[in-house]
Amino acid sequence: MTTSELTLSQGAGRTRRSRGRGGAGKQLHAGPVTYVVLTVFALVSLAPLVWTAIAASRTSHRLDETPPPLWFGGNLFRNLQSAWDQAGLGTAMFNSVIVAGTITVSTVLFSTLAGFAFAKLRFRFSGLLLLLTIGTMMIPPQLAVVPLYLWMSDLGWSNQLQTVILPSLVTAFGTFFMRQYLVQALPAELIEAARVDGASSVRIVWHVVFPAARPAMAVLGLLTFVFAWNDFLWPIIALNQQNPTVQVALNSLGTGYVPDQAVIMAGALLGTLPLLLAFVLFGKQIVGGIMQGAIKG
Repeated sequence: MTTSELTLSQGAGRTRRSRGRGGAGKQLHAGPVTYVVLTVFALVSLAPLVWTAIAASRTSHRLDETPPPLWFGGNLFRNLQSAWDQAGLGTAMFNSVIVAGTITVSTVLFSTLAGFAFAKLRFRFSGLLLLLTIGTMMIPPQLAVVPLYLWMSDLGWSNQLQTVILPSLVTAFGTFFMRQYLVQALPAELIEAARVDGASSVRIVWHVVFPAARPAMAVLGLLTFVFAWNDFLWPIIALNQQNPTVQVALNSLGTGYVPDQAVIMAGALLGTLPLLLAFVLFGKQIVGGIMQGAIKG
């Protein structure tokens, strides 16, 4: 048998074996029912955002009428400008970017390190410390408001951004989330092989732990950024209208004898746009990271 005949025979054998496996490599296609269900879910998810934009483009008197408007009006840019000027959203946006960005980076970094320690390192009382960490998630955050405010006042940080940033540098949820992911996604053999090759702990974390944890870090980063951007309870207590975050600034739009609902909705739309922009810019990388982690798992 010549070389070409042998190659053809092997190729035919591989084809028969792949068919015998029941088409394991066959690509799945979604049916019409799937598209209908996804379309319905997409419309339901977008409905609040679309209504916010419609209300922001109308006048307050038109929003009080029955039936309410179901299409856009001509006052969108006027209401956006009014909300921007009345709430001082320029400073608030800048402050929120600093607060949310710092909290996101620190939470992802520290939670990954702590999650790696709980998942793969052996040390005394690790189970007890993990249990205490999880237990802090059951404590209502409202209970910590008064002692936290007194502590920040003693430090002289009243009405400053570090008052909002410091308590959220790491979270129990982020630590537990990363620990659960790394238990399955990071084989102990990789760490042992790196140690045999003479890698230091810092190099192991940088070249082994972080690449393995990248999908979970992306998800945790997105969740943390959204939570930090939308946080209202602690910022409204710790900050004032001279140095606000977005949510604190938007609170000023609801004051007055007769609040302008259209301007309030315009401010809410402005406060939501950075979150949409972040998802548009980084959503593909986040979804790609999730899919990569699922394939590796």
